[in-house]
Amino acid sequence: MRLSKKPMSMPVRGKGNGDHHFDNVDHALSLFNKMIENYPKPSIVEFNKLFGAIVKMKHYAIVVSKYRHIELLGVSHDVYSMSILINCFCQLGRIDFGFSVLGKMLKLGVEPDVVTYNTFVDAHCKEGMVSEAEDIVDAMIKRGIEPDVVTYSALINGHCLQNEMDKARRVFNLMIEKGCAPDIVTYSTMINGYCKGERLDKAMELFHEISRKGPFPDTVTYNILMQSMCQLGEVSTACKLFRKRLASGQIPDIATCLILLDGLCKTGHIKEALKLFQAMQNIGLELDIVPYTILIDGLCKAGHIEFAKELFHQLSNNGLKPNVVTYCVMINRLCKEGLPDEAYRLFGSMGDNDCLPNSRCYNVMIRGFLRNSYISKAKQLLMEMVGKGFSADIITAQYL
Repeated sequence: MRLSKKPMSMPVRGKGNGDHHFDNVDHALSLFNKMIENYPKPSIVEFNKLFGAIVKMKHYAIVVSKYRHIELLGVSHDVYSMSILINCFCQLGRIDFGFSVLGKMLKLGVEPDVVTYNTFVDAHCKEGMVSEAEDIVDAMIKRGIEPDVVTYSALINGHCLQNEMDKARRVFNLMIEKGCAPDIVTYSTMINGYCKGERLDKAMELFHEISRKGPFPDTVTYNILMQSMCQLGEVSTACKLFRKRLASGQIPDIATCLILLDGLCKTGHIKEALKLFQAMQNIGLELDIVPYTILIDGLCKAGHIEFAKELFHQLSNNGLKPNVVTYCVMINRLCKEGLPDEAYRLFGSMGDNDCLPNSRCYNVMIRGFLRNSYISKAKQLLMEMVGKGFSADIITAQYL
């Protein structure tokens, strides 16, 4: 597989210009403190930009707190600020507080817009309350606000989450009838719903449709399909889709490559997995411990223990440290290869990499001892494990 270095274009719904971008929330809060010290105070528009950035970092409670702060300073809300506040309450699981803000909006004469209603629709759908979400859509239509692509996509997602694909398809068809064109988020939501229901045929129908006429598939779309294909054992089909993406000039991201690497390793296609891993290195993808662990696990399961050990020992050369999962993979395979002493040495060296054994590691090592008839060592390690607050899992208990 040959990967180009051409940058990938990714459509993102709702991405606007002039927004604030911060490395962390402390930088955002520093700007907030400067803003409230100004006189006259900045307009609500400026605060909305700041809080929108904090919302993107998922610090919803902070936004709620800071909105209350600017209220006390006399900064007046507008429809956008109140919609942001409603969204924060919904994200925090307090839809009831969100409705309280809606009531306040109406009392102040601030007319909720489609964004406000969409926030409630989306929150209800994600909580499995699709019927209530549909009631909200009816209410917004009565107030003269037409559903948009976000509204319909939220309803579709709600039905998909409930595995109600027929209902999702009806909403999908309805939005087209109403002249509301589905975007790539809508299509990806439908495709994901079909994939979750193991209807890969239906998912591919939609994929071929957008490949022909748009909106063209993005990274999310490809990843959804490839993940489903790998889970259903159709790794060769996933590879074909991967090549199709390369042919379109898009360079896959690390998530796409990990999906395929994992699928290849789990189905024993080690040569292909090694080629993909090499390609990932060649194009300069920043590889952390995850792809190494996937490949080490694949090599172990395919019986290539020496190659796995070699790759494991190369980690430090690449500036990486094995994590608990990496250690468990190696310890488990060494024990299965009849090398419990080597496995135990590796187990004992975990602290050297600032990685302490967890319950899973203890259980794997104990099972390895028992499998190799190291009964005394197994009992000793079991006592040590219990002393650390861990317990034998179901599989280990069967050996005892």
